[in-house]
Amino acid sequence: MKKGEYQSTIMILVVALTCLGVVMVYSASSIMAVRKYSDSFYFLKRQGIFAAAGLLLMAVTMRIDYHLWRRLSVPLLLLSAMMMALVFVPGVGHSAGGACRWIHLPGFSFQPSEVAKLAMIFYLSHSATRKEDRIKDFKYGFIPYMVVLLVFLSLLILQRDLGSCVTMVLVTGCMLLVAGTKIRYLFFSAATVLPLLVYFIMHEDYRRARIMAFMDPWKDPYKTGFQIIQSWMGFGAGGIWGRGLGEGRQKLFFLPEAHTDFIFSIVGEELGFIAVVIVITMFLGVILLGLRVAVQAQDGFGRLCAFGISLLFGIQAFGNMAVVTGLVPNKGLALPLLSYGGTSLICTLFSMGVLLNISTTAGAKTI
Repeated sequence: MKKGEYQSTIMILVVALTCLGVVMVYSASSIMAVRKYSDSFYFLKRQGIFAAAGLLLMAVTMRIDYHLWRRLSVPLLLLSAMMMALVFVPGVGHSAGGACRWIHLPGFSFQPSEVAKLAMIFYLSHSATRKEDRIKDFKYGFIPYMVVLLVFLSLLILQRDLGSCVTMVLVTGCMLLVAGTKIRYLFFSAATVLPLLVYFIMHEDYRRARIMAFMDPWKDPYKTGFQIIQSWMGFGAGGIWGRGLGEGRQKLFFLPEAHTDFIFSIVGEELGFIAVVIVITMFLGVILLGLRVAVQAQDGFGRLCAFGISLLFGIQAFGNMAVVTGLVPNKGLALPLLSYGGTSLICTLFSMGVLLNISTTAGAKTI
């Protein structure tokens, strides 16, 4: 497969997943939309607008030289930190489900943490490439990144967004490792952060309940274990071929957040095991081709940026799948391109546009 071919393949997979997401959001949300908004198309219309805007943004971004994001990396990092702080300003920030993570705008709410993840990738790609061999120095090539990371983690913890905390830590650690940071520095930071992570988990009742539900959901099947049990029932009821599109029953107020965090369970129930395997393969295809783009990029910034984008996409995708299948505790991660949500969808499509632009300037060797 040549460069141009895998670039086209990434684009086809991304567009196909986005279209599937719009269809599944409608299927999973129509009943709830009627009850809450008296309009079965409420979420479909909004997700359709988000998808169209995101695909247009991807088409524009893939034609913009990715080095622009290197020049804007520091301003974007500062801007994303300011936006994350704005969520705590009364009248600007918007709370939902006990968490304050959104900035309220006319017609929709915006989640700054999604921008912060991409800003961190651009910043790390730029800074680590600029430092070159000095990235191995503890004081110069490691401590500054930990300071930046701790600032964002503090804001995310205040927003009660542990899922994004874990995602940002994993992306930052892996990117620094690939950039050349000594592995013992990462082990040192992990040994420091892990006790804090355990503290923040056990300090909050709802997080502690999620851990207990993960360990034994059947101990409290009507409260803490309810979500994952209903998710399992959806996958089980779907069988090999599924009940049929629109015929799912778990979305009938059995499975909470059916159109957002647990939409993959609706895919399993309505479209069946075969469709689940196909969707997983499509996600895996985007990730692997993204990593090939990273390998063939012409400069260090392009390599690290493509790697970071592919890694972020993979962590969020397979993290969500692990949650809805009960492999890890519930962390509130959306499934990229499929789950309902404008900020996540648009930011993901924007990042895919950057990845596609990097692929146009990658080496011409075959893979």
